[in-house]
Amino acid sequence: MSIDVNNESGTEVDEQAILDIARYALARMRIHPLSELSVIVVDADAMEQLHIQWMDLPGPTDVMSFPMDELRPPSKDDDEPPHGLLGDIVLCPEVAAKQGAEAPTQHSMDEELQLLTVHGVLHLLGYDHEEPDEKAEMFGLQAAIVDGWRAEKGLTGPSPAPTVS
Repeated sequence: MSIDVNNESGTEVDEQAILDIARYALARMRIHPLSELSVIVVDADAMEQLHIQWMDLPGPTDVMSFPMDELRPPSKDDDEPPHGLLGDIVLCPEVAAKQGAEAPTQHSMDEELQLLTVHGVLHLLGYDHEEPDEKAEMFGLQAAIVDGWRAEKGLTGPSPAPTVS
């Protein structure tokens, strides 16, 4: 799995954890190991520009996903999943810090960035949360991936509650 993490935000973030949880999420979703993913960490101004340009919405947001080859998780019957360019995930640590502090289970900016990384991966794989049933499926899968990764890493305490909407 080729995953690049590029921090352009000027904020110190745990890039290794972002890389690790992205790799874990993609393996859990059975994405081909030759697939490629890019994660870019930007400041609030850059995220706001992307949010306006691509979503026509004001202000910075927490995470944006830009799919490339529109890869999907393989079915259980698939012998060999396809591989390709998953796309880009863009994260904003300033928004993540605020969301983590305001969450029902307060958590750090880095924990929020880990959650947002999984959220972004799922969007790249075609998951969405516009409808209640889609939201339940996506957020359930997101929680299972984050919890599994945290357990594998031996991290204790409650997992971050989803703060993305």
